[in-house]
Amino acid sequence: MASLNKILLIGNVGGDPEMRFTPSGVPVTTFSLATNRNISLPDGSVKKETEWFRITAWRKQAETCNQFLTKGKLVYVEGSLRTNTWDGKDGQKHTSLEVNADRVLFIDRQGAAPLPLSLSKPLIVYKGVLID
Repeated sequence: MASLNKILLIGNVGGDPEMRFTPSGVPVTTFSLATNRNISLPDGSVKKETEWFRITAWRKQAETCNQFLTKGKLVYVEGSLRTNTWDGKDGQKHTSLEVNADRVLFIDRQGAAPLPLSLSKPLIVYKGVLID
């Protein structure tokens, strides 16, 4: 039976990206991404919930993310979930999820208002620019 591991996110970068290199010289950039949603409570008030994701980009995409992303920028990330497991100094096993990015699109444009974005129609990218 076929399976699928895919995640699509639109959110704001939580802090400036960090780039490093693997021992073989492959660039890797990581950054945090915050997504928000509003929940209507029974009393009529609205509660804002934020989910945080750790994003990892590789190769040329890693270099581009490191060069152009900054805290607060609005981005679209498409990728897959990956589980990391390690033993802590306290001897306990720890697990975290991260998004291995296949595509990162910059929705904010320098010096311009954010692009209008409708999820009811497909995203079109031409020469690295999101076209509405």
